[in-house]
Amino acid sequence: MEIFLPILIFVTIVVVIFAFGVATVAPSSVLGTRLREIGWQRPKAQQKPPMRDRIQQALDHLSRALPISPHDVSRTRALLIQAGYRDEQHVSIYRGLRVLFAAIGFFSVFLVSGFQSPLLMLGLFAFGFFVPRFLLKRKIQERQRRIRLGLPDALDLTVICVEAGLPLDQALNRVGEDLLHAHPELSTEFHLFTLETRAGKPRVEALRNLAARTGVEDVRALVGTLIQTDRFGTSVAQALRIHSDSLRTERRQRAEEQAAKTTVKMIIPLVLFVMPSLIFVTVGPAVIQLMRLLLPITGGGR
Repeated sequence: MEIFLPILIFVTIVVVIFAFGVATVAPSSVLGTRLREIGWQRPKAQQKPPMRDRIQQALDHLSRALPISPHDVSRTRALLIQAGYRDEQHVSIYRGLRVLFAAIGFFSVFLVSGFQSPLLMLGLFAFGFFVPRFLLKRKIQERQRRIRLGLPDALDLTVICVEAGLPLDQALNRVGEDLLHAHPELSTEFHLFTLETRAGKPRVEALRNLAARTGVEDVRALVGTLIQTDRFGTSVAQALRIHSDSLRTERRQRAEEQAAKTTVKMIIPLVLFVMPSLIFVTVGPAVIQLMRLLLPITGGGR
């Protein structure tokens, strides 16, 4: 009896350890799953977000430091749409860039000269704050220029499609597909117009949104022509052909105007860079010869 008790205890401990090991190692065991979740298995390392997302999050936090009214938000969003940035997050990125550039200008002067030049510090702060605005304006102007150059070709293709029997919506969609590589900005705008009309918006409203997205005066004139044509029931092809001819005439007149301004714009570089060289080349030898003749007479050669 005294031997039986240690044997029973030994067998019990072995069975418990074996059962515990089986319950832990078995893949379908609830106990093993819990133990692995607690710490037997290292959790999978979370993947870091890409650098672009981290920069975007940092700019979002910086954008909150710039107080802005809802009217300014809508105006800024309209400018970004005209530049081709349509996502809502682009407003936060733009505001964050303005704060970041201003802070860089401020701290660069502070690190170089401290508070000894407050005017320079304030000037670089304002300069950094308005640099993104300037770049955005340049982006808008460049995009509008490309749209303005591609509009007459788009109207000619639209006239061909309308005369072939396509309605205006499908004609603009087909023209957008054909101009995808030649004029991608105008192709994108026509594609958005097609999506709005397919979503159920009236054609007049979609045309006005097209003019608002581009901000180009020629597109606004085209939209006004199409709205009047749709309202009065006149020929769309004839209206587009006349408008295309007028756009080409205006483009030629703009080129002639730029060519006429060239002579006036060339005066400043001529005066600053060409005239001093001509003066040195033509008058310089005479001045040197005159100095050689007058210096002995005045006694300067002693």
